[in-house]
Amino acid sequence: MITALDTSVLFDIWLPDPVFGPKSAEAVMSADDQGGLIICEVVYAELATRFPVQADFDQLLDELDVKVTPVPRAAAFMAGRAWDGYRKAGGKRTRIMADFLIGAHALVVADQFITRDRGFYRGYFTKLKLIDPSKA
Repeated sequence: MITALDTSVLFDIWLPDPVFGPKSAEAVMSADDQGGLIICEVVYAELATRFPVQADFDQLLDELDVKVTPVPRAAAFMAGRAWDGYRKAGGKRTRIMADFLIGAHALVVADQFITRDRGFYRGYFTKLKLIDPSKA
């Protein structure tokens, strides 16, 4: 089983967040036991903001066996259509294209997605299996 990870979940663990960190770590470890862990390039870029040296960041991902996988063209198209619908429905710019790319990537490439932002993803990616560690 392939599990995609959201940026916030990894920040919970690495920063660490005293409230969400332990639950996020438990959810990620459980998913790792079930199969592979992945992030897309967008999550990689968001996480890179906290790592001044790329080699250190890549080493941490390697140690956790987290693979960076590309956003397939079908997922990018899906993200664009979902974002367009969001904006046409009056959605504010508080949600940016990156959020839609992350969700579409998870839907197309993974079996499940660990995120604390389940309300947003449930609304736009209804077939995406979500795991919210804060609700565990």
